[in-house]
Amino acid sequence: MAGMKEIRGKIKSVQNTRKITKAMEMVAASKMRKAQERMRASRPYADRVRDIVAHLTEANPEYRHPFMSRPTNAKRAGLILITTDKGLCGSMNTNILRLALAKFRENEAKGITLEATAIGGKGAGFLNRLKAKIVSQATHLGDTPHLDKLIGTIKVQMDAYAAGELDAVYLGYTRFINAMKQEAVLEQLLPLPEITRSAEQRADHPWDYIYEPDAQTVIDDLLTRYVEALVYQGVAENMASEQSARMVAMKAASDNAKTVIREMQLIYNKSRQAAITKELSEIVSGAAAV
Repeated sequence: MAGMKEIRGKIKSVQNTRKITKAMEMVAASKMRKAQERMRASRPYADRVRDIVAHLTEANPEYRHPFMSRPTNAKRAGLILITTDKGLCGSMNTNILRLALAKFRENEAKGITLEATAIGGKGAGFLNRLKAKIVSQATHLGDTPHLDKLIGTIKVQMDAYAAGELDAVYLGYTRFINAMKQEAVLEQLLPLPEITRSAEQRADHPWDYIYEPDAQTVIDDLLTRYVEALVYQGVAENMASEQSARMVAMKAASDNAKTVIREMQLIYNKSRQAAITKELSEIVSGAAAV
């Protein structure tokens, strides 16, 4: 009977765990819809800024912003690593951290020191364990990303690159594809890749710009906003991926708990049946002896 009591306790414990994972699944599903709407709403802005940057770079080929050119003698590079603050979201953080570790090893082989900016508690913990140089970090962003909380964090990397202290700056985050699939991405943020347009696009928009106060000031501010928009979009994509991955992970945990409960109930029923059979056998044997 002690074994049966222990089995009942385990069944009750798994049932309580399943209630928690089921609740977390429903909460993640609710947050996922809001995160997807926020992520999709920010995409048109990033695309429009990219078009304007392409127009301005073609209209002013005589001026190149520092973000468009690569320093030649720098032996350091920057990494902006976007992860989640919380766990229980499957292998999402593991995938992006694996890419970051590969980038660290690649730069070490080239003799380049990688300086990191952590956005998210999981990334900050990983970089601390790796004993990497963390120049800035932002954690506990909540469910809604705010650009004003990110500008100061990423400005450290942008200023260092503009001053020629960094050879490149990379951005790592998890891109949202759909509710069942998220993709870890590690792409070059600075120097900005050449933004080119087709001949048809140039023919459709052949105009030039009138700048106030001057072209350099406008382009400097626009490219800064462009980089900030790319980082914000990465954070929005990462948050949508987080809620999707957590929903899928909690659903899998709930399904596994249901399977475990079914198996343990079968074991309990077999044990109970064996105990009843044993008692009946003892009663019959006693009656026969009398």
